[in-house]
Amino acid sequence: MIKKILAAAVCAAMFSTTAEAQKGFAANLFPAIWGGEQSLNIESDCYKVEGDFNKDGINDLAVIALPKDPTHMRTREEDGYVYNFNKRVLAIYFGQADGSLKRFKEYTNTIPSDDEENENCSHEIDMSVNDKGVIRISIGIFCSAGGTEVPNTEYVYRYQNGDFFLIGKDYGSFSRYSGEAEKVSENYLTHKKQTITYNMFEEGEEKEKWTTIPSKPLEKLGAKLLEAFDE
Repeated sequence: MIKKILAAAVCAAMFSTTAEAQKGFAANLFPAIWGGEQSLNIESDCYKVEGDFNKDGINDLAVIALPKDPTHMRTREEDGYVYNFNKRVLAIYFGQADGSLKRFKEYTNTIPSDDEENENCSHEIDMSVNDKGVIRISIGIFCSAGGTEVPNTEYVYRYQNGDFFLIGKDYGSFSRYSGEAEKVSENYLTHKKQTITYNMFEEGEEKEKWTTIPSKPLEKLGAKLLEAFDE
């Protein structure tokens, strides 16, 4: 919870500053689908990372934002809590030499939305970037009631040949009842897959297995909806 509040606060502060600096430039930092700058002002609405994605020596920006279309929002009668089932938006901006930002792409069908038919479960989203400009997007599911598995998948993207491509994926799950757990890491550049199994409730050694992944063309960011448990 604290992490989400801090992420939202950082996003709101960063965008307020950047928007002022962007006056006179063509970049649209607040697309209408996001609900404008106001959409970044409350908890869980925004995740952002900065790094040099395209390796030109200038910081770039990636943002995941949650739109405010009331058609996909619902208020809980007993306490006034507002559910937001809108599709999250992923947008990537490249920094320019003059200090402005230029939007590379906006993705509206890549980050999953919460299920309007199941209020007990929600997606947990996170995003990070390393010093090489590689973006990691984490998609998980948390259910306050029902469900024994807790799945999570982290997608690894790198900018090359004019676009962002999936170069790896880490995924896993564990049972809240039995403690049985599995962690899998796939590298699409080396074509290697590591699988680790263990029990969270018991002391003992982890079991590790390595296998080879068939070679295939790398998948572009935005080619499909990212899932919480995607094998």
